[in-house]
Amino acid sequence: MISKKLSNGYEMPGLAFGTWILPDEKEFETAINSALECGYRHIDTAYLYQNESLLGKILKKWLTSGKIKRDELFITSKLPMFGNNKDRVEKYITKSLADLQLDYVDMYLLHFPVATADGTFETPIQKLTADDTNHYTLWQKMQEQVELGRTRAIGLSNFNRKQIENILTFCRIPPSCLQIETHLFLQQKELVSFCQKNKIVVTGYAPIGTPGINKFLTSIGQDEKMLPNGLDHPLIKSVAEKYNKSASQVMLRYLIERDIIPIPKSCNPKRIKENIEVFDFVLCFEDMEQLETLDMGEQGWP
Repeated sequence: MISKKLSNGYEMPGLAFGTWILPDEKEFETAINSALECGYRHIDTAYLYQNESLLGKILKKWLTSGKIKRDELFITSKLPMFGNNKDRVEKYITKSLADLQLDYVDMYLLHFPVATADGTFETPIQKLTADDTNHYTLWQKMQEQVELGRTRAIGLSNFNRKQIENILTFCRIPPSCLQIETHLFLQQKELVSFCQKNKIVVTGYAPIGTPGINKFLTSIGQDEKMLPNGLDHPLIKSVAEKYNKSASQVMLRYLIERDIIPIPKSCNPKRIKENIEVFDFVLCFEDMEQLETLDMGEQGWP
């Protein structure tokens, strides 16, 4: 598998396995074991996903069995928005480390640019109250986590260009990574280009679109949205047939060609294996140009 060198010199594997909204414990365990068996070594999680404790138990089994070494893994976690305060960073990163049964994570991200009052999952996300957001003091505390050895790198998630530029004006340790939603219908070209020019590696969640987004939106009281399904799109399917690949493999490969690290997720072992088999073909220039036309800008956003 290819990898991307971060600004601090560490290597980040060029494909990650996502763990957001994976189903019950049994299916979660099957998914993680399948991913590790297929060769995924980059696992993306977060405090908000509420599965770090279970992930930690699975990783512990793999590590103690000797089937995998800690330095072969790249684990990303994230500070929740109610941890976006200099006095709460340590609380949440140490909780994640305890749940993951790890001494350090490889990447720790600010999950969102805004802060909410401290809370737990007894409070629905949409009802959390806003808190003051001070990126300067927050980033000082994030840098401290690197210096204390709790994380090897720090970065951002769901930040826009202006917010990133602000952090770049005062940081001692610059953000190594930006995680955003990006796929063929939401390509975010300007933001991706800005990050890459500033040596910030971009990782992309929902890389094959968001086919399950309506279930999530309705669960938090939001209206459903009509978004395209890339798996059934005629152009994507046509390109896939040309390379004898699946539509999802083409969508993942498109991001890889743009130097973006995709974060696919699935609980289906067959699809998990299929999603990592994207390093044995290259999309030609003409196909990349055609696929680029699918960008819907903000209309492709859930």
